[in-house]
Amino acid sequence: MSTRLIRPLRELSRIIFPTLCCHCGEPLVGDEQELCTSCLVQLPWTHNAPIPENEVELRLAGRVPCQSAAALLYFRQGNVAQTIVHQIKYYGNLRLAKQYGQLLANELLASGRFGDIDLLVPVPLHPRRKLQRGYNQSQLLCEAMSAVMHLPVVTGNLYRRRYTDSQTHKNRLARMDNMKEVFAIHRPKQFENKHILLVDDIITTGATTENCYHVLRTIPNLRISIASLAVTAI
Repeated sequence: MSTRLIRPLRELSRIIFPTLCCHCGEPLVGDEQELCTSCLVQLPWTHNAPIPENEVELRLAGRVPCQSAAALLYFRQGNVAQTIVHQIKYYGNLRLAKQYGQLLANELLASGRFGDIDLLVPVPLHPRRKLQRGYNQSQLLCEAMSAVMHLPVVTGNLYRRRYTDSQTHKNRLARMDNMKEVFAIHRPKQFENKHILLVDDIITTGATTENCYHVLRTIPNLRISIASLAVTAI
């Protein structure tokens, strides 16, 4: 088929079977993908990667002595960031995972505070949860970040040894209790003398990150930085 006909046919198809914005439900037009322009301008960027003692680092202060920490978006109930996180986490939206994983990586590199990372490490899912979903959303983000940062993604070394209930509706104390002794390390030497970037989809109370650190802190000369797609706004 002539390439001159492809674009008009594609546009006709979108008129008959419109693709809808995953946040507001309005039809996407032109080059819009997943989110319409109106929703894109509402994205709540943190731009906190270059800022020492930003809100992510302060939330983890005294609990996770990380070298640097940052998040791409502010998460609030009903906002666009929540839709992006949920699309990636619960619906395996690969397009959004790739796009926003790469945006997060570019923010980290531009900040000048994440330049000596050795390894990207996604917060792991329990095998049962991963089997249910078919993917680990944090790993999807890491794979997109790897293409920008040119760093290896290490999976399977940090792992969940205990299945846990969802954290979504738990307060801080309940989250901490739910996450006790959840994580373990298969091969500590793989992380010795390394600077790892621990990547999660969202930081709320920091309970998951803190419990990852409790396992990682025993590894000699390991430095840890933290990155997440979103952080809950206070």
